[in-house]
Amino acid sequence: MSWQDQLSTLVYSTDKGRIKEEVEETVTPSDGFAKVRRETKGRKGKGVMVISGLGLPAKELKALASKLKKSCGTGGSVVDETIEVQGDKRDVIKNVLEKEGFKVKFTGG
Repeated sequence: MSWQDQLSTLVYSTDKGRIKEEVEETVTPSDGFAKVRRETKGRKGKGVMVISGLGLPAKELKALASKLKKSCGTGGSVVDETIEVQGDKRDVIKNVLEKEGFKVKFTGG
């Protein structure tokens, strides 16, 4: 988008108030497997379980992340299309994901 297009976009209207652009959410489709891997890189040696390949929209991904964090009793977050759960709780994560209908595949070491 050029700077001229950015200047011509309508931001506020006296009729409707602030105008927000509608952003389409794109979700990468799942291959049927939830991939669980352990990462420590960039986290000062602290282990984090990263769950990817779920193929869920952002709202459902946040709900699943909340359920995983509660069942593990740890913290975590949603980053892009992945869920990060603190600690090494592979068995608990596997059980929760299988109850939700996902096939679980452990990747990495």
